[in-house]
Amino acid sequence: MYHDFNYEAVLGSSLRANWKLDDVLRADQELEFSRNFMPESLARTKQLTSLTTDEQRLLNQISAHQYLCIFGVVEEFILPFVLDHARPHLAGDDWRVRAILNFAAEEAKHIHLFKRFHEAFTRGFPVECEMIGPSEAIGAEVLKHDPLSVGLVILMIEWMTQQHYLGSIRDDGDLDPLFKSLMRNHWMEEAQHAKLDTLIVEALAEGRSEAEIDKAMDEFFEIGGFLDNGLGQQAIFNMEALEKLTGKTYADRDAIIAQQHQAARWTYVGSGMVHERFIATLEALSPNAARRVAEAAPLFA
Repeated sequence: MYHDFNYEAVLGSSLRANWKLDDVLRADQELEFSRNFMPESLARTKQLTSLTTDEQRLLNQISAHQYLCIFGVVEEFILPFVLDHARPHLAGDDWRVRAILNFAAEEAKHIHLFKRFHEAFTRGFPVECEMIGPSEAIGAEVLKHDPLSVGLVILMIEWMTQQHYLGSIRDDGDLDPLFKSLMRNHWMEEAQHAKLDTLIVEALAEGRSEAEIDKAMDEFFEIGGFLDNGLGQQAIFNMEALEKLTGKTYADRDAIIAQQHQAARWTYVGSGMVHERFIATLEALSPNAARRVAEAAPLFA
């Protein structure tokens, strides 16, 4: 057995880690725009040597806005997915039902938190930063796929957010303290969500043939391709925001967009594909599924 997760223990941990929205980000709280928000390992803006230091910082902040807005979109389709999974079990295991419903409640709180961040960012940043969407259309496209495929995408994202905080954000002294605190609190609850989604994926995969799992993996990659197309468009929007802010036309504009698209690929997909916990679930599900993901991962590095 590659994990020891159970609903009762995860619920207990979640309740201990629970926080209130106003303790993390008040509705009137302001961000500190003199500092970076995102770690360089995710934003990759310092690699853009054609930009000035100030321009790199501005693009870093635009990237941070993208980061939380896209996670807000993701959590908007996680919420109905989790509720749909809970519904058939309402008359069953009480710990399972309570843990999953608490999962849903925390995702709703995270959506609220990210909307507050967007409002604070909009108040303090000089130009509007356009985002892909609408979120309802993105969610509908994702959720039309096999629930196992969706569950695997969500599991990958949840383990990925753990690595982002622990591996990049927590110990970066150059970042805005408020943004770091926000990500710390998000990480505390997502740590339990990743465990619950592991159990959900196992339940969705139970009794499936190798051919059925392979079909679910086809749809996993379809979702990944759809999200990647969105990240490409978002890289264009981010560049347009930087250009509006600086009033400049960049000779290497296309190269900057391509580089930032690749940075987003790593942030939202690649870093999850290589997470050891996600790989462990794939290997338990099907060695072929793990092989397919391992082969695709370098494209998102």
